[in-house]
Amino acid sequence: MIRHLQHYLLLTMILGSLGCQTLHQHKNTPVIVQPADVPKELCKATIPEYVIEPPDILTIDALRVLPKQPYALQPLDSISVQINKSNGEPLFNASASIDPAGELPLGPEFGSVKASGKTIGQLRTEIKRLVNETYSEPLVGVDLVQIALLQQIAGEHIVSPDGKVNLGVYGQVRVAGMSIPESKQAIEAHLSTYLDKPQIAVDIFGFNSKFYYVISEGGGLGDQVTRIPFTGNETVLDAISNVEGLSAVSSKQMWVARPGRNMDGGEQVLPVDWQAVSMRGDTRTNYQIMPGDRVFVAEDKLVAFDNHFAKQVAPIERMAGVVLLVTQAAQRLVYFEQSGTNGGNSGF
Repeated sequence: MIRHLQHYLLLTMILGSLGCQTLHQHKNTPVIVQPADVPKELCKATIPEYVIEPPDILTIDALRVLPKQPYALQPLDSISVQINKSNGEPLFNASASIDPAGELPLGPEFGSVKASGKTIGQLRTEIKRLVNETYSEPLVGVDLVQIALLQQIAGEHIVSPDGKVNLGVYGQVRVAGMSIPESKQAIEAHLSTYLDKPQIAVDIFGFNSKFYYVISEGGGLGDQVTRIPFTGNETVLDAISNVEGLSAVSSKQMWVARPGRNMDGGEQVLPVDWQAVSMRGDTRTNYQIMPGDRVFVAEDKLVAFDNHFAKQVAPIERMAGVVLLVTQAAQRLVYFEQSGTNGGNSGF
């Protein structure tokens, strides 16, 4: 009788520790009536014009990058030189870069000439003077092919946390919050301080600033949040596939929580009929994902209850295990003491 009473008290303590957590349900998700034209599979919307944000990566191509005149040549600038005799016979025709020492090589016959710090006109005069030592009335043509600083404009540029791209010696330009055409205009306006009517092309190389999230309840063991890059064509089905499907603790209940308010000022919560989407190919709730969306997957209630029950019972099990161990040790100690006493009293 006493043993049964102890078991009853232990069960009462366990159920009492669970409180009102048993088989708790989510509060009813606020279902907002959405317009019929919510973008979904087979009826997708065009994504608004992309807005640049950190840490996107831009690709800049220099279409027309010419220095303002008069331009003083610098090391690593590329120069095209044509040298002909007075009768038009070619003597030298090649493009070369000014070396770090400021010299422009003109081949073994003419050696090199000091070019750094000179304008194109001054360099042409200097080359003509050099060639004139060997050939009378030479014809000399000099053109600037490419400036060395062009390499700091063209290429891939990451948008830094302050919203700017770094153009080397030309400084930094703020592009965060701009569209691609707006960023092109801003960069060209900045470069016009140093260059003559610059023209560039801007594109997005790395779309790194737009994400959506798949949040899966963990059945009382913590939620799992997965951040997925936004590409502009995903649906709920794509989002679930990107996290390798539903886990063992997930239920079929899910919805899309969209940042911002709807036309009525309420929350944008889009319930998803997962069985209809996955089993019947129904597209009505297979919504198109937008940047910032949260695809929330609710937990399985039985799994959540089992995990919660296990967490509540575990301390009691450990305490009961300790009590049982101490009780068994005490019983053995009493048994050995009684055995020793009985053995000492026995004899002939």
